[in-house]
This record gives sequence, C-alpha cells and structure tokens, in this order.
Amino acid sequence: MSGEVVYAFRVMRLPLLDAGGSEIGKIADVVVAPGLVGQAPRVMGFVASSQRRRIFVNSARVAELDTDGARLRSWDLDLHPFKRRPGETLIGEELIDRSTGTGETVSDIGLVRVTDGRVETWEISTVRLASRQALRRRSSFRLVEWNEVAQLFATHEPMAAEAARLRDMHPSDVASVVRVLPLTQRRQLAEAMDDERLADLLEELPEDEQLRLIENLDIERLIGVLDEMEYDDLTDLLSEMPVQQRTAVLDAMDAEEAEVLTRLLSYDESTAGGLMTPEIVILSPDDTVAEALARIRNPEWTQAIAGQIFICERPVAPPTGRYLGVVFGQRLLREPPAMELGKCLRQVATAHPDTPENDVYEQFASYNMLSLPVVDEAGRLLGAVTVDDVVDRMLGAGWRLRRRRRPEAEPAVTP
Repeated sequence: MSGEVVYAFRVMRLPLLDAGGSEIGKIADVVVAPGLVGQAPRVMGFVASSQRRRIFVNSARVAELDTDGARLRSWDLDLHPFKRRPGETLIGEELIDRSTGTGETVSDIGLVRVTDGRVETWEISTVRLASRQALRRRSSFRLVEWNEVAQLFATHEPMAAEAARLRDMHPSDVASVVRVLPLTQRRQLAEAMDDERLADLLEELPEDEQLRLIENLDIERLIGVLDEMEYDDLTDLLSEMPVQQRTAVLDAMDAEEAEVLTRLLSYDESTAGGLMTPEIVILSPDDTVAEALARIRNPEWTQAIAGQIFICERPVAPPTGRYLGVVFGQRLLREPPAMELGKCLRQVATAHPDTPENDVYEQFASYNMLSLPVVDEAGRLLGAVTVDDVVDRMLGAGWRLRRRRRPEAEPAVTP
C-alpha cells in the first residue's frame, strides 16, 4: 500500500519534532540507498540539524511526515554526528541539480510511504527533471518514474547493495546469510548497515561471532551500534570482551547507561540478575490506565515487555521505589481510562538477582508468565526476566548455529 507523494525539496525545509510535537531541529537532507533488485531505492533516514549538530534520524524512528514536520515515534534522539555509510546517497547534496547525461538535471525527487504489512518506510517513486533550451528563458519540467533514471541511484559498493537486499529480512534470516560469508565480507556488510540493523544482526549471533564482526569498527561507530542493542544482549557481549576493550566502551558511553551496564555485569550470568533487563514498562500507582496504554503503544517494546506494566512507588527508574505489583495489558482494555493503576494491581511471583536460572525457568513454567520481576532485598524493582530470554538461555549457546537456514536466506554475494 502506497501513500501520498512527498517531495524531497519540501522535506528538507521541515522542522524535526519530538514525540510531543515540539520542534527540536530542522531536516537538512534525505539519505537513500539501493532497494532490493528491481525495487525502488529506500529512504534510510534524514540528516537533521539539532543543537548545532548534523545528526542522523533513522526513518524507522519517524512516525509522521507531513506539512507540520517530521515527528519522532519516541523521545529518544541520537546526537552522534552524522556519518554517511558506504552505498548511501544524500538527495540534497548529491542528486538535486545532478545531470542525467541527456541534457536534463534533477530538480526534485518524490518520496512515498510504503507499507507491506510488516515494514513501513519511504521509498523513491518519481523524479522531476528540468531542461533548458537555448531559445527559452525558462526551464521546462517533466516527471518520470524512478526506474527511467535508475543510473542515478546505482552504486559501485556491492556490500551496500547486499545490505539493501537484506534490509527487510528478519534479523535471524540475515544472520543465516552472514554466517556463510567470509569474515572480510561480513565486516564489509557490517560497515554498510545502519546502526539499528547491525545491532539487530548482532543480537542473532553468538558472542564470539559478534566480537569478530565489530572488531574493526571505530569507537564512535561501535557506541552507535551498541546503543541500539537490548540491555541483556549488550551485557552478554560486553562480558565476552577483553577487559581493556570493555573499559574503553564503558568510558565512551553515556554515564547513566554505563552505570546500568556495570551493575548488570556484576551479576552471575546463570542467575536472574544475569538474565534480566532493566528496560521495562514501570509506572506509579497513581498513574492512569490511559497513561499505561500510551506507554505500551510504543512499537519498540517487544510483546513480552509490553504485555505487563510494573507498578512501583517513585522513583520509577530501576532501582525503583518499593515494588507493588503488575497490571496486565489485557486488564487495561477492560477498565476506564481515568482509573488509577493502583486499583488494577495483581501479585505475581518474583525473583532476587541471585536466584538460580533453573528456579527462574520453573517460575515461568508454573505461572505461565511473560516476564518475571526481579527485586532486591529492600523490595526495589531492578528489572525483569522476559520469556524470550528464558527460551534463548534454555536452548543453549549454540542453538543459532544449529538452526537450519531457510531457502530464502541464500546469500547473493559470492564467497
């Protein structure tokens, strides 16, 4: 399903809005890369100026793009300076006013939002061409489909094209493709991927393969990728790093995030503390059903995390105030929006950070849970163990290597 065409020249003058609609910057350019074979080039994201920096905003983080501006899905904003990846093209800097070689130049490029049921993004649909004849004072224009000027979007970066081919595949299938490539090509592919996609790939690989894949990344790129990983997967990766590398990574990270990771690294990996993630939905008892529904609507939450809300006395960031109980997502649908969450509480089993992992498994089996709260001796919530991480741990470290590749995951790059 395709939406209305939006022209890049207009997009590059729009404000960048946070999730609440407040302006936090300006869109300066549009980043595109080749699509799958025979398909239109995809919009990877937008270059924006914010706080006197040129930053990259992944297209997946943009909820709406209209005459009011580009509004983000969440409040998170990566302020790392923009760095163009191999195979990427900037519409404003590199395509507008570019000659087609036939006496015409590109005056604008039409973008359309596309949804195929799984992925929602923008792609190039049309190109506006300008030509000026000697006897005319004004240029004439014509609109063509993108594939009539496909040479404008061609790349000489084979791994950039491969990254584009894999963009819409499930990360586990991408991992199957990557594993059969030589290490050199794996690293080239990693260079061509955006931070979020590379983070998804890393989470599907064993830690030793993760380390080999990121070995040649500079510290700035590495931090950008690690920032996109789930806390539990990131903790596992950091625990496998040489001490010197781990220290350098933690020193380069945001102080608050480094503190959280240092605490997670202190737990034995075979305990609830070693399995848990602090990135869960936590609210206070005086918050309302409407506020809870708004929080779990965030598409970045997994089903296991969005399925229940943990209720604690303030503060509501781990380690929280006293843990009180949970409210299940299904219960929220049956209550009036103004009801306080303290009136919807349920008590479920809990674990301590040092609870052995086998006891955690038994808790999940006994109570059919999506996530198990982990509390300390003072009754403060530290995080939760989710069912997907329990399954991952129970299958053992090598289960991804044993997983059979699907037919559609055959590599396009010759080893």
